[in-house]
Amino acid sequence: MGEPESKETSYQAAGVDYEVLDAGKRNALTAALATSALMAGRGGTPVDASRGEPAFVFEFAGQTLGFVLEGLGTKAIIARQVLEELGENRFADVAYDTVAAIVNDLCCVGALPLVVNAYFATGSSAWYEQPGPSGALIDGWQRACEDAGATWGGGESPSLPELVDPREIELAGSAVGAVPEGRSAVLGQDLRAGDEIVFVAGSGMHANGSSLARLIAGQLPDGYATELPDGRRFGPALLDPAPMYAALVESLMRSDLPISYLSHITGHGLLKLMRPAKPLTYRIHSLPAVPPVLEFMVEHAAMTPEAAHSTFNMGVGYAVYCGSGASRAVVELAEAAGLAATVAGVVEDGPRSVILEPVGVTYADDDMDLTPRRTA
Repeated sequence: MGEPESKETSYQAAGVDYEVLDAGKRNALTAALATSALMAGRGGTPVDASRGEPAFVFEFAGQTLGFVLEGLGTKAIIARQVLEELGENRFADVAYDTVAAIVNDLCCVGALPLVVNAYFATGSSAWYEQPGPSGALIDGWQRACEDAGATWGGGESPSLPELVDPREIELAGSAVGAVPEGRSAVLGQDLRAGDEIVFVAGSGMHANGSSLARLIAGQLPDGYATELPDGRRFGPALLDPAPMYAALVESLMRSDLPISYLSHITGHGLLKLMRPAKPLTYRIHSLPAVPPVLEFMVEHAAMTPEAAHSTFNMGVGYAVYCGSGASRAVVELAEAAGLAATVAGVVEDGPRSVILEPVGVTYADDDMDLTPRRTA
């Protein structure tokens, strides 16, 4: 196993700079906000409070609906490399991971998935001549839709020579869901001091961190075959699919529990705990065990706790915010869905920030800003 680098390896070094990306997102969200009035011409009403949330919410024909588009990032490259170097076909898992990324974002606003569409972009149509990867891809996507309780409606599979490497496939997709009758979309409108925070466990890297993982693999003498402390190999461990949280969110939304916010912990890591644009402090007193594959990457890249917890999910897949006294019931619903969960913290009055007490890290308001700029 390779020794940790003496110099920290950052996500920015892997080509992912969230400061730049977030500025672009804010610009796009501001432009999108300017189109809101157009929906009225078709009889719909946009819920502009959902701008900057994981999914867009709108009302149409008496229903509250959510819409999302999401992608896997570069994890499919790891699947191709693991297949070539280690002989393991994990394309079913990256397909599942893509659907999980889409659906788990959609569920953050309380919308339960109705239909999922796929986007499979290749650099050459010859990619589909590989029966192992292409067959596994389709099987994994179907299984994920079944676990999400959603219909696979179709999609697009363009061949994009020169734009996409002919060895690779870009995986993404979209979904539409509905908020259960009698419930409002979950947009943090009821979030307040005194609410409790439940962490629902993740399974590993999920769909965030792949670029950095590939950079680290290139620094290891044995690459993806590097043995982790738990005995697994680095490459296969990276490809463990994320849990599907749709069943848990459905249980929460069909219960009478006071659910005030839901956060899918992906890009930005635990900074996502303060995604709501409210002046509140999120104090975390308990963190889960870090999956060995993430612990290995943090150690090898010599990342500080501050960098690690704002890059990776660090074992937290989903965060459920609920009214005071409801957290134990949330944990029980998670466990009934086959997911490990723990009461992790509390919402307090104070400046918008995240305090991770177990690792001595505090993130301030300006560390993450996805709020569109409203113009007169």
